[in-house]
Amino acid sequence: MNEINTKANPVGWFEIYVDDLKRATRFYESVLDTKLEMLPSPKDDLELMVFPMDMTASGAAGALCRMDGFKSGGGGTIVYFKCDDCATEALRVEAAGGRLQQPKTSIGEYGFMVLAVDTEGNMFGLHSQR
Repeated sequence: MNEINTKANPVGWFEIYVDDLKRATRFYESVLDTKLEMLPSPKDDLELMVFPMDMTASGAAGALCRMDGFKSGGGGTIVYFKCDDCATEALRVEAAGGRLQQPKTSIGEYGFMVLAVDTEGNMFGLHSQR
């Protein structure tokens, strides 16, 4: 049995599947106030737009993915993006074409969270300590 490395967080990569890659890219760039970049794909039917990342830093890197046969929408997994104050990004969600599922909510000693739905029907979270 493999032991989990307890010196690092367990998630090493994430993918958010989308139907319209350009629309989803605009949405996440607007909400997170960042720039995504095209990532070369190992497959002809897979397109990737990667979130800013440093492969030597801790935490998970990831990308928006459009791939034949993989639909977007609620699939039971929620990715949470780190924020200074998740209320700031929450204010951008509807203007970017998404909707808020749950406004900024205290989670006690763990900070605050927001749940939102992107333009592709995927639920995602925003998390901050303040």
